[in-house]
Amino acid sequence: MSDAAGGARAPRYIKINPRDNVAIVVNDGGLPAGSAFPDGLTLVEEVPQGHKVALSDIAEGTAIYRYGQVIGIAARPIRRGAWVEESSVMLPKAPDLDHLPIATQKAAPVQKLEGLFFEGYRNPDGSVGSKNLLGLMPSVQCSAGVMDYAVERIRKELLPKYPHVEGVVALDHDYGCGVAIKAPGAEVPIRTLKNLAAHPNFGGQTLIVSLGCEMLVPEWIAPAADIMKLQDEKGFKAMISRIMAMAEERLEVLEKRRREPCPLSDLVVGVQCGGSDAFSGVTANPAIGYAADLLVRAGATVMFSEVTEVRDAIHLLTPRAATPEVGAALVREMKWYDDYLARGSADRSANPAPGNRRGGIANIVEKTLGATAKSGTSPISGAFSPGERVTTKGLVFAATPAGDFVCGTLQLAAGMHVHVFSTGRGNPFGLAMAPVIKVSSRSYIARQWPDLIDVDAGRVAEGEATIEEVGTEIFNFIIDAASGRRKPWVDRHGIYNSLALFNPGPLV
Repeated sequence: MSDAAGGARAPRYIKINPRDNVAIVVNDGGLPAGSAFPDGLTLVEEVPQGHKVALSDIAEGTAIYRYGQVIGIAARPIRRGAWVEESSVMLPKAPDLDHLPIATQKAAPVQKLEGLFFEGYRNPDGSVGSKNLLGLMPSVQCSAGVMDYAVERIRKELLPKYPHVEGVVALDHDYGCGVAIKAPGAEVPIRTLKNLAAHPNFGGQTLIVSLGCEMLVPEWIAPAADIMKLQDEKGFKAMISRIMAMAEERLEVLEKRRREPCPLSDLVVGVQCGGSDAFSGVTANPAIGYAADLLVRAGATVMFSEVTEVRDAIHLLTPRAATPEVGAALVREMKWYDDYLARGSADRSANPAPGNRRGGIANIVEKTLGATAKSGTSPISGAFSPGERVTTKGLVFAATPAGDFVCGTLQLAAGMHVHVFSTGRGNPFGLAMAPVIKVSSRSYIARQWPDLIDVDAGRVAEGEATIEEVGTEIFNFIIDAASGRRKPWVDRHGIYNSLALFNPGPLV
């Protein structure tokens, strides 16, 4: 990182790589024309905070570099000191998936972090939970209303009797019927629901509330003993009574669970960014990447996701594959998603979102290069399809769409215990099933949302902390959150979003 800095209020910019011919403006509120940087660069027009300024004259048709990579082609001549505004940046071609370097980067030896533990709930099958929750899932949307009614009664009438159970979670979704249940793509939501129901935080006690005639056979997602069918009951009161009775049986089992020391090799952490800005790839995401490297060194599993926010950096990731097979699996997931978007007459240019653009991100290439910083530097030990349970230790890629809610849902299905979420624009997103730690890319957001942001990575841009210091803070927060010692703000407030399944299959 190169930071041309003067005093606290002096014009400041951040240049990431010596090759870069653009940098981002650091100052809150941006800078007016005529602002002069300590190295002699002078703005020829106003540049908003986080947006790019040209460090040299850039000719039309030539490459624009940030992160040491081509993020676009100049659509017109850009003067030194000018705002490199979105319309002046043409999207370059995506990396060719058929000619990628695979497993070519030899991992540097690192010292393992031994003897680190978190306080988790050990399950009979050997899995470990970070929360002690009762989960109820409808096998079809038809039964969700009755189930939700029962959940409210369970929360008010039963839960107070079981103080060691941390909560009851309604795993609502909109799948189960009116779908082509055996069509290509249908396996994604089905395995997602199966793996959500089997999440370690539920201790094997998830209750499935079925209607009884749906296309999604409930036994596909849970054993028969865990299924209650509404059509077998005589009226609404009988339905509620049956659900309450089955719930209490499970609460009695969950009440016996206690936290115990578990090695970090039992921990699964998911990382994601949402409401990203141009600072995300400079502060929050590199700090998360540093924490990810620490976790991998301690034996934990860290998953990064969001295919469209990985696709344009795939040429930087496949060399890090631990084996050729892992590299091939990474390419497989990219190709699958390319085809999925093509079937919908969409492409990667549909991302980024308007808020990302207002935050200084010109296109998906620039967003991707910042987003993949969350993966740190460790070798990639596995790649998994949407909805699959992660079975490999170390750094893994768990394929998901980039949407926050769908990504979070699929990472839960993959077995995630703790979710780390970076944001530049701000997002109060939360998950009931796992703690969500919010990391801000700018100190402005942390000051604006002091009771929603858990870690302020904007201190890196302010020169008040290093990436390593913030990354270590995130690492320690993850262990504390997994142990129940420290609650992120969204857990303290009880802000939880609904699950959002990824269903690439057709409706009927």
